[in-house]
Amino acid sequence: MQSQSFVTGCWRSMLIAATVLTAAATPVAAKSLYAEPKYAAILLDAGSGEVLYSRQADAPRLPASITKVLTLYIAFEEISKGRMTLDENIVISRFAAGQAPSKLGLRQGSTIKVSDAINVIATKSANDIAVALAEHISGSEIAFASRMTTTARRLGMKSSTFVNASGLPDSRQLTTARDIATLSRAMLRDYRQFYPVFSKASIDYKGQEIKSHNHLLTTMPGVDGIKTGYTAAAGFTLAASATRNGKRLIAVVLGGPSRMARDANVSELLDTGFYVMERRKFGQRVTVAMNLAEPEDLSDGALETLVEQGSGDEGVLVSALPPVQAPPPLLARQQTKKSRAD
Repeated sequence: MQSQSFVTGCWRSMLIAATVLTAAATPVAAKSLYAEPKYAAILLDAGSGEVLYSRQADAPRLPASITKVLTLYIAFEEISKGRMTLDENIVISRFAAGQAPSKLGLRQGSTIKVSDAINVIATKSANDIAVALAEHISGSEIAFASRMTTTARRLGMKSSTFVNASGLPDSRQLTTARDIATLSRAMLRDYRQFYPVFSKASIDYKGQEIKSHNHLLTTMPGVDGIKTGYTAAAGFTLAASATRNGKRLIAVVLGGPSRMARDANVSELLDTGFYVMERRKFGQRVTVAMNLAEPEDLSDGALETLVEQGSGDEGVLVSALPPVQAPPPLLARQQTKKSRAD
């Protein structure tokens, strides 16, 4: 009986190693991404908060449209406290109507329901609607941005400052990959009833189909959010969350050189994270860092100073399971031509 259980465990472990991955990466591909000066990343267990992997996670970065996750967090707070309803109308101001794309394009004086505004912000990442919502809640975007920073600090986002509701470029608006992961975890914890808005691959707005910029919603199993972003100054950003086998992970990548490179890196982090979590069930001492295609100059001691291994690895007993080949690297999906902006 014990022998049969052992064999079953071995087969299961090898099956996970074989199926977790979708592509092979080259050291050159990994190195080119990690060499990006804007790049930062973090992967954590949404339940425990354990950091499974990080790279430049505390370095200041421009958040781009991931900013709107905080904008929506505050909107959900207003609704939950009865100070705003999903059915009330938002009036589009001249200032809101004049925001740069991506935008819905409503004219000054027109209205949009709060429920529609939330959907449009989450999917289309409409800057005009984000500003209109901010004005509706706080009277002005400046006042709303002050509340954003206060809310961020309350949530534990110690290194973040916000000056607008949209994420349009401003050198004063800074965050970190760790802070965005903290925000993502807070959204899941505090407003789970509203979280499905981030899972919509598309919405219908007055007969117009609006597709989400988060392509992983339709290409990667288990992904159900959260938000993409792009500006020339920030690069390609993405906060993603996914569930498998009862576990939820959150991955944040900031400063990607292209949409495809960003999406591939997030996919790699999530896939490898789930692989590690599954291996732990067998008592194996494995880490995300051990199974990534890190560039050669980050091997050995240098890697240990840059990558957090995850506090959950200490004290794990290693069973008699035979070693299983580590998953091949994933990050080979480099874009050959420049993507259009999110």
